[in-house]
Amino acid sequence: MSTPTSHDPTPERSQEIAENIEGVTTRINHALSSLGGNAQNARLVAVSKVKPISDIVAAYKAGHRHFGENYVQELTEKANELPKDIQWHFIGSLQSNKCKVVAAIPNLFVVETVDSAKKATTLDKACANSGRKEPLRIFLQVNTSGEDTKSGMTPAEIVGVARDVVEKCPNLKLAGLMTIGSPNPDLDNGDNPDFKLLNECRKQVMDTLKLDHLELSMGMSDDFQQAIRQGSTNVRVGSTIFGSRPRKA
Repeated sequence: MSTPTSHDPTPERSQEIAENIEGVTTRINHALSSLGGNAQNARLVAVSKVKPISDIVAAYKAGHRHFGENYVQELTEKANELPKDIQWHFIGSLQSNKCKVVAAIPNLFVVETVDSAKKATTLDKACANSGRKEPLRIFLQVNTSGEDTKSGMTPAEIVGVARDVVEKCPNLKLAGLMTIGSPNPDLDNGDNPDFKLLNECRKQVMDTLKLDHLELSMGMSDDFQQAIRQGSTNVRVGSTIFGSRPRKA
């Protein structure tokens, strides 16, 4: 019998997180089933920022592998300590001076928050110098709500930046588009306008650049089922799995 460590979750916490993941997965499958034959799989990213490693261990033991982190230092520390088959998603604001650190994480699955051509170029160079064997997947972040407090490029910029990634960044793979969206969207017509706009951006990019496929990363704890019904292939769920995060001081 192995000796418990500080990273071992309690049996109660393990059960709680496993049940939460199962509950979210059930809701994802229900949203997918409502789409019938038009459904694409939707990846669940468990957002573990500021959560202890023991919580990630609990989710890992429940069979989960995709985790999202917002802070470079925290992601690096967790990636060093946790199993290498975890697929990390960087979902926070990426500063240019942190691209080298992020690119060096071998099991980084995707950077979801590339918001300019300049940032893409910097990340591409960092990947070239990191010795990565395969191009790093990225999503381009679009500010669909037009809020000053949101990161991301405007919808008008998306095609130009996507073209730069495809044509000038050989160490990156354009895998999809991402948005956070408004916390209080107008749903009078049944659709979330931010999700609708991201779909339109994807179509524009795919048509212009003759791409076969791009993912959509949209939807969080409060709206992931709506996002899936509008075509999301990647949802970022934190508090519903791990509980609320502590308020900033």
